[in-house]
Amino acid sequence: MESISKKEYLLNPCRYASVPYWKAKSLTIPDSIKILHQDDYNEAENRQYMDEPYFRLSHNLQGLSAPVLPQGYSLCEAALRDFAAHINSCYDNIGISETELHNYTQRDVYDASLWAAVKCELTGSIAATGIAELDYEIGEGVLEWIQVSASHRGQGLGRYLVSELLWRMKDKAGFVTVSGQCNNPANPEKLYRKCGFTGSDVWHILRR
Repeated sequence: MESISKKEYLLNPCRYASVPYWKAKSLTIPDSIKILHQDDYNEAENRQYMDEPYFRLSHNLQGLSAPVLPQGYSLCEAALRDFAAHINSCYDNIGISETELHNYTQRDVYDASLWAAVKCELTGSIAATGIAELDYEIGEGVLEWIQVSASHRGQGLGRYLVSELLWRMKDKAGFVTVSGQCNNPANPEKLYRKCGFTGSDVWHILRR
């Protein structure tokens, strides 16, 4: 993207750009990749590419109520290595290093209050983690990592984490965005919609 208009982005963030404003400002797309909104995507014209569609949703931070942790769980302190270890334990095909997470803390959008970890009181182990970022320039909150350990799924921890991070951003941000793979078997889009996110924008990441 050669240039991005803050005014136009704010009118319709999820349609205007495939990524949050702070990323879009410096986004450089390699020649081997195309990024197209669903409205501009034609399957027949892009069959030479591998297509990975991503949803992009937004939340206006209205109508929130203080979230309540499921019984048997509590918020806990966690170091970068704990976040990295937990994130990596929740996925088969993606992961992140402690160094990469340290780089998150050096960004202008870093807010320490938007890193949350939940432990199981019975075992003392981390059961769920979530990371959000906040672009103070434009008032955009961004959910980055939300994950629950396989053995603790179905307890409402994912919904709690999303709601908790929204609650922490309600007096700091004007809106919050989130994106994810449309074809993810875990169906994260369903979770975000249950938490009040709305929208119908889909972006196609096309790789040769």
